[in-house]
Amino acid sequence: MLSVPLGRLVALCSRHAIAVVLAFAVLIAGATYASYALLGVTTDTDQMFSSSLDWKKRSDEMGRLFPQKQDQLVVVIDAALPEEAQQTALGLAAKLRGDHEHFNYVTTPQTDPYLVRNGLMFLDPKALERVLNTTITAQPFLSELAADPSGRGLFSALNLIALGVAQGQADLGNFHAALDGFATTLQHSVDGTPEPLSWERLLAGDLADLGGKFQFVVTQPKLDYDSFQPGGAASDAIRAAANDLPFVKSGRAHVHITGDTQIADEEFATVAEGMVAGLLGSLVLVTLWLILAVHTWRIIVPIIITLVSGLLLTTGFAAIVVGKLNLISVAFAILFVGIAVDFAIQFSVRFRAQANPDGSALSLPAALEQTGNETGHQILVAAMATSAGFLAFTPTAFVGVAQLGLIAGFGMVFAFICTLTLLPALFRLFRPTAGHGTIGFAFARPIDIAIRHHRKPILAGFVVVALVGLALVPRLTFDADPLHTKNPKSEGMVTLGMLMSEPQYSPYTVDVLMPDLKQAAAMSDRLSGLPLVHDALWLGSMVPADQKTKLPLIQDAANILLPTLIVPDPKPAPDADALRNAAAKTAGDLGGVLDKLPANDPLRRIQSALAQLAKADDARVLATNEALVRFLPMQLNMLRDMLQVKEVGISDVPQQLARDYLLPDGRALVEVHPSHDMQGNRALHQYVGEIQKIAPTAAGSAIDIVQSAATMVHAFVTAAGAAIVMIAIILAVALRKLLDTALVLAPLLLSALMTVILIIVVPEQLNFANIIALPLLLGVGVSFNIYFVMNWRAGIRSPLSSPTARAVLFSALTTGTAFGSLAASHHPGTASMGRLLLLSLACTLIATLIFVPALLPKRAIDEE
Repeated sequence: MLSVPLGRLVALCSRHAIAVVLAFAVLIAGATYASYALLGVTTDTDQMFSSSLDWKKRSDEMGRLFPQKQDQLVVVIDAALPEEAQQTALGLAAKLRGDHEHFNYVTTPQTDPYLVRNGLMFLDPKALERVLNTTITAQPFLSELAADPSGRGLFSALNLIALGVAQGQADLGNFHAALDGFATTLQHSVDGTPEPLSWERLLAGDLADLGGKFQFVVTQPKLDYDSFQPGGAASDAIRAAANDLPFVKSGRAHVHITGDTQIADEEFATVAEGMVAGLLGSLVLVTLWLILAVHTWRIIVPIIITLVSGLLLTTGFAAIVVGKLNLISVAFAILFVGIAVDFAIQFSVRFRAQANPDGSALSLPAALEQTGNETGHQILVAAMATSAGFLAFTPTAFVGVAQLGLIAGFGMVFAFICTLTLLPALFRLFRPTAGHGTIGFAFARPIDIAIRHHRKPILAGFVVVALVGLALVPRLTFDADPLHTKNPKSEGMVTLGMLMSEPQYSPYTVDVLMPDLKQAAAMSDRLSGLPLVHDALWLGSMVPADQKTKLPLIQDAANILLPTLIVPDPKPAPDADALRNAAAKTAGDLGGVLDKLPANDPLRRIQSALAQLAKADDARVLATNEALVRFLPMQLNMLRDMLQVKEVGISDVPQQLARDYLLPDGRALVEVHPSHDMQGNRALHQYVGEIQKIAPTAAGSAIDIVQSAATMVHAFVTAAGAAIVMIAIILAVALRKLLDTALVLAPLLLSALMTVILIIVVPEQLNFANIIALPLLLGVGVSFNIYFVMNWRAGIRSPLSSPTARAVLFSALTTGTAFGSLAASHHPGTASMGRLLLLSLACTLIATLIFVPALLPKRAIDEE
């Protein structure tokens, strides 16, 4: 037996307390330096899976082939008018392109000259005819504006409308909305609150928003991996540049930042906040529970020092062996505190209970050695079994939990070593007293007797609970979507939510790489026909369809419009007097036809506003002119370019656009977007399943989410099975009886099944953040159960009133307090982790304190 050697080790460390403390101080200093120099954290969820997985290989290869699509910061500009959004995007991009310190490249995809020039040809034929007919009808109006792109020309054009009304030849039905918008803008300007007029909406109507309501500036930042937020400097540069833009200053345009880099940076900040707060909160509240558990600072301070020392040693180990933590393995600190405190509490509570047979107190050295004899082998078995449970996850392809298992597994070894060496040495220095024989829960003695008397019904009830849990196991689902574990209130996620209503902006894309363009076209046609697919874009999607139908329509319109739109020498800008005179004339002309207009006709409002403008001061007149025609020249230029379009083919697509779909070796990409909301697991799996039947080697974010879920589930099933086997072997060797091994494992399995019931009933969705509750369940459950079973083997009666029960309860309270602080986090992933850990801990505690006492076979010495 190891009881005596471990007791002697405790005694030895207590006799040489100063040497032991100094040795640990040196080790801790080295571990702290290693942590400072070597330890890092990555928020990249792509690194949480083995690169040897087939789906991960395809994902990594896609990132290598199309690096411009990786690590992006996307600026989303939301403005009152489409022209304001476009001008803000162009202004921001111009500033950022000169910032070579923070950005590799900056693009504004919607303002690419190729796409703008061919804008009309990307409309479907019916929409194109509608736009062209409206524009041709407005030809006289546009002719006046082209010759005089000012308020004066605009008012002159309105004179033509007045003339048409007077002659009964004006059919203004199709222009009612445009005139109404113009009237509103004019009235605001006259009232002293000028707002720019959108000529894009005025001419195109509702078709102006076909390309989406947002403008984008897509950037690839230079990431600083020495920073906790690698893209933080680039994000700050974007905000600083945007704040100087006129429409942003005026509040008419709003700049939002999203993209994988932004979301990852925010993820780390939120997770770090939750983890740090949870760790600090757990240490503070652990101290509170320790006061209630052991009552004296002379024991509490050594426990805290031992915990912190073990945590620092574990962190140093992580720095040397792992180097860079991920979003799951960073939770090792919480797990360490939650389990290691159990070892320290077990040792300390049993120490407080040490006394001579006559009830007198033992000397400090004798009490420490006796505590080592009683608890050393129990803590050793608990540490070995817990460590084995964690280490079982190390070989899996789920690198996130594999790292956690490796760190936490060795952390249990450090916790054991610290508990049996450093803690006794600190006790010798702080000199607490032993001999408190009533350290257990005296009130629990009747409960012990009641459980023993009614053990059969209690066991029968737990069997029913276990069967219910077993029946519910198939209903467990796993959500691997990383977006669901992120803070929905962060800027990156809020901005992404703004975009997700549009299929082309969906983050759930699928990428299919084909040998050439011909096969890419065929694949696009096949995928586009799937029910859950909105579109399957390839390079040919950048070429307008039905050009033979559309080009004649555009050319006919150009023959009518271009002669009057192309004006070599437009009139110079007018002064205030010229504008007032033009306003007065138009107001008079419109006033002469008011009797022929309906009561709600917008021309009435226009006439009234122009009459007021004719009497306004210079500042107001010039401000009105600026509001009315600010975007007119830009729109006229765009219209001229679009009317002069020619037939285009794939070879005409600019390189900047083509590189997203065509590789230098001829391979071509097909990018698939879903037609429905893919935030539900079932819809996402159906969407991916449909595509994989046609393209088995597809990659992309949607594939990654589905395949990572399968990888996680397989890893946990395999590791859980291996952990149970390893724990069983350790218990069999340590306990040397099959019955005793079963007595430890049975409550462990029961607590797992009870946790399943709560997950379904609460409900609580399993995800890659909270699934670490499983290894913790194994660790805590094994520790608690081992103490009770080994005490039973040693002949201890009334387990619930024993010092062990007190230690288990306060261990659970300290651990639960740490998890509770996580559950209160603003980060959904961290909060779900805390909630599930609390649920699993509650189930473990019920199994240990009720099921185990009922399960333990009766002995002759037990109370009747």
